[in-house]
Amino acid sequence: MDSATKGAEVGHEEHHDEAHDQNYLQYEPGIWNWLTTKDHKKIGIMYAVSLAVVFLVAGVLALMVRTELVSQGETIMDADTYNQVFTMHGILMVFLFLVPSIPAILGNFVLPLQIGAKDVAFPRLNLASWYVYMIGAIMTCAALYFGGVDTGWTFYTPYSSTTGGGVLWMTSAIFVSGFASIFTGLNFIVTIHKMRAPGMTWNRLPLFIWGLYATSIVQVLATPVIGITMLLLILERTLGIGIFDPALGGDPVLFQHFFWFYSHPAVYIMILPAFGIMSELIATFSRQRIFGYRAIALSSVAIAMLGFLVWGHHMFVSGQSAISSIIFSLITYLIGIPSGIKVFNWVATMYRGSIWLQTPMLYALSFLFLFTIGGFTGIMVGVLAVDVHLHDTYYVVGHFHYVMMGGSVMALLGGMHYWWPKITGRMYNETLGKIAVFLIFVGFNATFFTQLVLGAKGMPRRYYDYVERFEALHQISTYGSYILGAGLFLVLFYGLYSLFYGEKASANPWAAATLEWTNVAALPDPHNFVRTPLVTRGPYDFHLADEVFGGDGMGDGATKTLDVPEPAPAAPETAEESSKA
Repeated sequence: MDSATKGAEVGHEEHHDEAHDQNYLQYEPGIWNWLTTKDHKKIGIMYAVSLAVVFLVAGVLALMVRTELVSQGETIMDADTYNQVFTMHGILMVFLFLVPSIPAILGNFVLPLQIGAKDVAFPRLNLASWYVYMIGAIMTCAALYFGGVDTGWTFYTPYSSTTGGGVLWMTSAIFVSGFASIFTGLNFIVTIHKMRAPGMTWNRLPLFIWGLYATSIVQVLATPVIGITMLLLILERTLGIGIFDPALGGDPVLFQHFFWFYSHPAVYIMILPAFGIMSELIATFSRQRIFGYRAIALSSVAIAMLGFLVWGHHMFVSGQSAISSIIFSLITYLIGIPSGIKVFNWVATMYRGSIWLQTPMLYALSFLFLFTIGGFTGIMVGVLAVDVHLHDTYYVVGHFHYVMMGGSVMALLGGMHYWWPKITGRMYNETLGKIAVFLIFVGFNATFFTQLVLGAKGMPRRYYDYVERFEALHQISTYGSYILGAGLFLVLFYGLYSLFYGEKASANPWAAATLEWTNVAALPDPHNFVRTPLVTRGPYDFHLADEVFGGDGMGDGATKTLDVPEPAPAAPETAEESSKA
């Protein structure tokens, strides 16, 4: 019988070794054991709890911003408070949530399971990354005590060189938290290179792993740049060294070059693992082998590399030379090609598939729609003549959120729902899940598509007040944000409810074909696998996986019965195979 792994076959046999009679949640319980654990799964959960708190706080701040803008003039806060609130929202969301979110949570939990490893390469470094992240988060909170920050999340000089004591704490927090990102990226690169199970060749890696691999390269190469930039800003503020402040002989445009050299690749730290999640969801819930596996895998690496070459498109109006702007504009168009390859191949994967519209798949479809809008609107700000009008308007805010919220967050939500049975051993309420997707999708578009229109009409971003003709659009955007918030709170509610009252999950409720679903139990073993797996097939060969799982992908001891569609005929992997067919 052809199978994913020998370990999968052995996994269905009884084993009574004491260490393996417990799942990873039962093994070494207690707060102290959690705080000192080297288990990648528990570290992923600790990251999930920490990041959920950050996301909740940042989300509340966003609702405060939208509530203030529901009408002209002062609504719930004054202008100074408004500046601090939107700055804190941006810093929390970008540096403490979006950048670490998918790698830290799902990357930590899933990566070793998907490649057949017992843990990451450096378990202690993995735990250290969480502690460093927490130190950075605490320092961010300290900035509020020392007067807050009102510079915006970009910290543009010379304003950030001279204002508020909180800036020093905030830049120090970003400097510190950057090490967590570097530790995670380095760990993942070594793990993927050195700890793959026998038979797990590069062409058999799940595409989520390819996304994490490309992301890790960017984390290791780009994050030191933002760390050095923040350090230079700290030195300028404390020692009076003229680096960015023109009053001291510095150059504020130099800060923009340094900042965006990191911050544009950081966009791909946020979105590349999201692409990997999309490949997992679309293949699994279409019951088809992924179309164009190699193209999707290599396009992730191409995006990671090209991401280092386009930082200047944030600076078309900053005074850089015309030839520089033209070059950056052309490269901006170029980076759309590998992204388009992914979208095309995902759609081709779904073609003639047995589509199963469960909650994770609904998030994947939402991602496709929203990210496509984000991509097209991004091409527009890459056009030199158009960007002069759209730069620093609400159009940029809308575009950024379509890519980050519509891309990264939608993918994270889809991935959390997909791997929720593997993480918790419980099933969530599917009906509430679908209602939440609907609320989030409708609320998101009402909030941010309206902002695209506002920006096209000339509404600047970060403004506390506006003229009367913008009021109706701001009201629509604000009411949409309330719907979006309701959807996210619903996810939080039924997620917490399922931890205590959810139905127990089976080993493989989605009839998925990747390695993490081959265990006989829903919750993984403390050391992931009883025996080292031997991989003998690809990650999306669903017809072979169904042979292993007895036709329904459920494994032994299933407690939750789902109507899983039959696998569709395997899709050709390349256009050449398609023509032969």
